[in-house]
Amino acid sequence: MNNKISNLFSRLYLLLFSVIGTAQISEASTIVAKNATLELLGDGYIFTEGPAVDKKGNVFFTDQPYNKIIRWDATTKKMSVFCSESGRSNGMYFDKKGYLITCADMDNQLWQFDNEGNHKVIYEDTMNAHNGPNDLWIDAKNGIYFTDPLYVRNYWKRDSISKRNGKNVYYLSSDRKSIITVDDNLVQPNGIIGTPDGKKLYVADIGNSKTYVYDIQKDATLTNRKLFCEMGSDGMTVDNQGNVYLTGNGVHVFDKNGNKIAQIPVPESWTANVCFGGKDFNILFITAMDSVYGLKMNVKGVR
Repeated sequence: MNNKISNLFSRLYLLLFSVIGTAQISEASTIVAKNATLELLGDGYIFTEGPAVDKKGNVFFTDQPYNKIIRWDATTKKMSVFCSESGRSNGMYFDKKGYLITCADMDNQLWQFDNEGNHKVIYEDTMNAHNGPNDLWIDAKNGIYFTDPLYVRNYWKRDSISKRNGKNVYYLSSDRKSIITVDDNLVQPNGIIGTPDGKKLYVADIGNSKTYVYDIQKDATLTNRKLFCEMGSDGMTVDNQGNVYLTGNGVHVFDKNGNKIAQIPVPESWTANVCFGGKDFNILFITAMDSVYGLKMNVKGVR
């Protein structure tokens, strides 16, 4: 295929996406800001993942194959490299003290970053029990729930995967001294998010195309597991109306009862993750393949 034909197909695709995408976004008008369109915030990466927002609305995301963490400034809208050696970080979340906590799966660790991009290891799998931490959510006590699916990486140096405990969800205590398994009955857990009141936890079992909701107990254990929706997800977030956002083929939005209320198309083959950012926390920040996108919303993110 010569360049002229290739460019023609690219333009036709963008035109088709513009028409269909705008129509689908308009159908989600109750949560999407009036006349809002999907905005390309940055591209040229390899695979973007793990967006996390700080208290000022700045969004940090990973480019895992490049081993970098990138910072999007909520005021200037510019990108900068926050960290060039991230331990192959994937999912990320800010804790209650303002530290960025990441799933650094290169050596089966959780890392903590300060504002200058300096890190320390806060948890390491010394018992050869985990596959590789993937995504996480932090509760009000600063304890960490994280998913541990299996995605074999070509940069791993550790030995056989046959010794692992399974593909589970874990809870690491706030003093980082105790870890418990909170669900061991999943095919491939991935996305995870909790409600701001700390009462509910959502876990996406992407390997079984399902998302579950649990009651969080005072001792951090999970009870009353219920099917939330018949869809798995790579990443997840929630808004101030209790809606839950799942990813994959674009962004799918469900109300708190598990009813699908919107789908936001994204012009990439895979949408990995989402969070809310911006100074007013009303920009849906989307990581998708080699790009990141933003969409102005009527709803806001919660922490």
